[in-house]
Amino acid sequence: MADNNNVVDKGQLKFQVISGMTAFPVPDVKIDISYTGVPDSQIEQLKTDSSGQTETIDLPAPPVEYSLDPQSEQQPYSEYTFDISAPGFETIQIAGAEILPDVEALQNVQLRPLDGVGTQSEIFAIPAHTLFGEYPPKIAEEEVKPLVDTGEIVLSRVVVPEYIVVHDGSPRDSTATDYYVRYKDYIKNVASSEIYATWPENTIRANVLAIMSFTLNRVYTEWYRNKGYDFTITSSTAFDHKWIPGRNIFDSISKVVDEIFSDYLSRPNVKQPILTQYCDGKRVSCPGWMTQWGSKSLGDRGYSTIEILRYYYGDDMYINTAQEISGIPASWPGYTIGDGSRGDKVKQLQQELNVVSGAYPAIPKVTADGIYGPSTAASVRKFQSVFGLPQTGEVDYSTWYKISEIYVGVSRIAELN
Repeated sequence: MADNNNVVDKGQLKFQVISGMTAFPVPDVKIDISYTGVPDSQIEQLKTDSSGQTETIDLPAPPVEYSLDPQSEQQPYSEYTFDISAPGFETIQIAGAEILPDVEALQNVQLRPLDGVGTQSEIFAIPAHTLFGEYPPKIAEEEVKPLVDTGEIVLSRVVVPEYIVVHDGSPRDSTATDYYVRYKDYIKNVASSEIYATWPENTIRANVLAIMSFTLNRVYTEWYRNKGYDFTITSSTAFDHKWIPGRNIFDSISKVVDEIFSDYLSRPNVKQPILTQYCDGKRVSCPGWMTQWGSKSLGDRGYSTIEILRYYYGDDMYINTAQEISGIPASWPGYTIGDGSRGDKVKQLQQELNVVSGAYPAIPKVTADGIYGPSTAASVRKFQSVFGLPQTGEVDYSTWYKISEIYVGVSRIAELN
């Protein structure tokens, strides 16, 4: 239940609703917002636009100090319940959504079309944040897996997957549901569940890198598949990281993931991503691993991302980049595309924008002539506005891959849903 006695600050909230069948945005979705645990306390009602989005609203949240002070015992976020409905779709209720002060919460929703069979509604109950609730501590593992000994070298190089399969429970729990989740969405969900989005940016980056490297180690070594399971990773904090179906993410975390999602952590002469384990440093201590509250303190003191990581994991830890990203039409060219750029990459970008525009009519169509002029810049700027990117009108790394992601989503019916 939300403790609404200490709500003195404001957090922001925005919804993005798409069809789980087509990945197209769903307009005219009605969203009722109430305090969790207080029935009939509706405080807002929102509707989605042609891009499947709502306006950004302010909601009461506790003082920001609660999420910045490791000694605080106060719940640092408010909890809200969302009732989401649209004609022709199943209804969804999300209870316990977390609103932190001074940051924007992004609630992404996939609605399932009504088919006359099965359930007509879905309920997500969001458990406590891992830094506030009680969760099992990580069971220690070797940070580099002995692949040569088993002969089970599966991948010749590190690949960022398009999807991973998340087992929502401990490995041996055969009743737990398996979810197909986009890799970037998985990382954003875990980071939003395991650190506070109000923390310094370099702290967020260090923690995101640790989460990504750990995850890519599971992918690279096929850790669970080699044990006979049909999933990539679990949502158990004892074995992996906390991933929560249906939860909201935070803009400050989302932006970092979009900028560095193909990175991971390496040591010299080790091909696989390092299994970077960590603990909170408050309830649990873990010598030799990063502590989340400790990384926050170092961020406060002005440490850079790599300085935070080396403080815990040693001076031979460095940031590497995967050479292959699955599920995209083409890699980023390695430079920002903007006014005056021309060629095949520009033409491809224009063609992808036009396909995206078919699903998101607020984004203007352009002439696919391979020349980056004012109309392409305007279309890119609108795309950036819709998808929460800095509105530069130029295509940097984050924008290139976000256009690719949305293009792939709307140009095919996701086989994995």
